[in-house]
Amino acid sequence: MSEVESSRDGAVQTITLNRPEVLNAFNAAMHRALQAALKEAARDEEVRAVVVTGAGRGFCVGQDLTEFREAPGDIGDRLRAGYHPTILALRTLEKPVLAAVNGPAAGAGLSLALACDLRVAADSASFVPAFVSIGLVPDSGGTFLTRRLLGYARAFEWLATGRKLTAAEAHAWGLVSEVVEADRLVERTAALAAELAALPTRAIGMTKRLLDRAETATLEEQLELEAQLQSVATQTDDFREGVAAFLEKRPPRFTGT
Repeated sequence: MSEVESSRDGAVQTITLNRPEVLNAFNAAMHRALQAALKEAARDEEVRAVVVTGAGRGFCVGQDLTEFREAPGDIGDRLRAGYHPTILALRTLEKPVLAAVNGPAAGAGLSLALACDLRVAADSASFVPAFVSIGLVPDSGGTFLTRRLLGYARAFEWLATGRKLTAAEAHAWGLVSEVVEADRLVERTAALAAELAALPTRAIGMTKRLLDRAETATLEEQLELEAQLQSVATQTDDFREGVAAFLEKRPPRFTGT
């Protein structure tokens, strides 16, 4: 059984974490398989949106602690070898990535969900930082991502207490875009991913890059990067199609090129 399953429906690639017996906890093999699936999505021009979800009743509960017992090693080295490339692959993928959070997202599994561009949660989902409860600090981008999404005060309160959030609370905090009944999660996420896949993929990817830079750039730096990427955007087929559709008063037919 593969630790990660990948399938494509039209322009949407779905990546499913596939260790349901341990609520899709990470081990080294799952990191390698997830990174390979994300690399495939980045290279395949026919893929224009990605969904990440979990098999069974969990999204991902972070590190499989049995792996620590079997081969403890240095946790910093483990993060650099496994988690860092995974999170960076999500953030540098210039296509929209949606997390379909079907159950518990805890520890580094929470960081994984937050590294996606949008999150749709089943009403049965939960969100748990978990690190502090075993005397650890958040990792896998957890501090970076929660600080950006929630602001300092709320991020500190949540990460320092390890409080479990329900799907409804996560929605109220702005961590997830939508909460749906569990049996509608696949359908709703697929529909949202298809909507995004029909849009100008390169423009979305460059928008993602701009937003990632906006937090730390000066205004002058951000203006310059916007100008550079706008020059790139005007060279795309989708820009030409968008202008033509506007002038001809018809819906655009974007191809992602």
